[in-house]
Amino acid sequence: MPGRESPEQIIRTRTVTAQAILGNQVDLRTYPYRLLSVLAHGTGADRVTQAVAAAEMLEAFGWELVTISEFTSSHLTYAIMRRR
Repeated sequence: MPGRESPEQIIRTRTVTAQAILGNQVDLRTYPYRLLSVLAHGTGADRVTQAVAAAEMLEAFGWELVTISEFTSSHLTYAIMRRR
């Protein structure tokens, strides 16, 4: 997801980047679904670190981490979050 993610894009894809969360560039208060995927991309362990850090930030806003999945062939890591 290059560039700043719009609320419509996040709702349509049900995905937000860890970078946007860590940079305080998104507001998920109007997000209508209970589940959300947080995408971290990059190289090596940095992806997992970004995904976990973003998940921890979202916990303060009523989200909980369900699972983290790493796809090494595509250099993507997803943290699946559930709204409490």
